Amino acid sequence: MADQKASTSIEAVESGLAAQGYIASRQIATAVYLSQQIEKPILVEGPAGVGKTELAKAIAAWRGMKMIRLQCYEGLDEAKALYEWKYAKQLLYTQILKDKLGEVLGGAQTLHAALNQLHDFGDVFFSKEFVEPRPLLQALEQPGGCVLLIDEIDKSDAEFESLLLEILSDFQVTIPELGTVSAITPPTVILTSNSERDLGDALKRRCLHLHIGFPEQRLEERIVESRVPGISQALRRQMVGFIHEIRSLDLKKLPSVSETIDWARVLVLLQATELDTEIVKDTLNVLLKYEADIEAAAPQVTTFIAKAARSNVFG
Repeated sequence: MADQKASTSIEAVESGLAAQGYIASRQIATAVYLSQQIEKPILVEGPAGVGKTELAKAIAAWRGMKMIRLQCYEGLDEAKALYEWKYAKQLLYTQILKDKLGEVLGGAQTLHAALNQLHDFGDVFFSKEFVEPRPLLQALEQPGGCVLLIDEIDKSDAEFESLLLEILSDFQVTIPELGTVSAITPPTVILTSNSERDLGDALKRRCLHLHIGFPEQRLEERIVESRVPGISQALRRQMVGFIHEIRSLDLKKLPSVSETIDWARVLVLLQATELDTEIVKDTLNVLLKYEADIEAAAPQVTTFIAKAARSNVFG
């Protein structure tokens, strides 16, 4: 009975994401379901362009939640990711305090008495009123929850991972001047990585792991059908078959799902009904992003078209 209930819930995730145009494999839907149930972040790894970032967008749209995105890069620190102080506002407050100093001191007769009275105002400089929340703190403060996308975590420094650990494990963060800020509603956290560097064990331990690779052919056809409804079934099957042949080559960058979708849109725009050598060579730059890859693939175009056509007939 428990297995049946879980299966139904996983299927609900699949259909919910599909309604937003994201065709998820069973593995992806299961990871999203488990993340919701045990309130654990998902670390999504895989090559660029396979739908890692789109997964976070689809979850937010499906659940009707705000998505907050933190784009990672080398040198990212807490001032850009978590919070920083509103220095201009603090300076303005200092000027106002200076102008009203007589009223603040309230007739204090000694230096000690004046310092005691000023002490009550000192902490105001580092109160919540002067904090400028950045994406991580914004996510914790959303009363209805949100989807927090920490995109391309592998591009940040290893030190930045340490900043994330408290958030990923307890959905809270400690700010020295303010204390601990806990999430009102725990956010759904999606971290993405293109595996440009190895991530620390401490970060991985706090997350569910999900690898999204290149989809098998039928799933990729469903993705194209969802994103490019104007393409015919025959052309869709042929072009996806051709792309799977291209991925068998030793290229610098294999065409991803995003390139598949772009190519499908281009073929529809050019009113193609089937692949032929001329139209493929004219549009190969949509699939392949390096000239060396285009030169390596060009001699194989006719052969790959024929293989894709046979697969379309017999597959």
